[in-house]
Amino acid sequence: MTEYLVATASVHVTAAAADYLQDRLDPSADSVVVVAVRDPDASARDAGDAANVARSRLAAAMPTTETRDGDPTEELLAAIDEHDPDIVLLGANRGTEGAEGIGATAQAVLSAATRPVVVVPLPDL
Repeated sequence: MTEYLVATASVHVTAAAADYLQDRLDPSADSVVVVAVRDPDASARDAGDAANVARSRLAAAMPTTETRDGDPTEELLAAIDEHDPDIVLLGANRGTEGAEGIGATAQAVLSAATRPVVVVPLPDL
């Protein structure tokens, strides 16, 4: 049994995580929690839409979804501590138009995480 935590702020990150999990996830044994963070600099709809994509794309695993407000790094690290997943999945960046490279949140989570973190590839936007 593997417990996954998907850290997201956009539908693109959630879709990329779902694509990654497609051949790895055993819905009868594994669990998924999706933590969508409403970043003050992003559209208010992004986190909610990201959670909706998770419920649709990962329906077989019946993911738990939660939406948080605040600093993305702080909220994601707190969620990791609270949920204690085996593996964390996150996008290289917000997954929104114009975002490139490895973002500050991904860098901070990679630096602070005490468990495996998978950075999922994102589509070109």
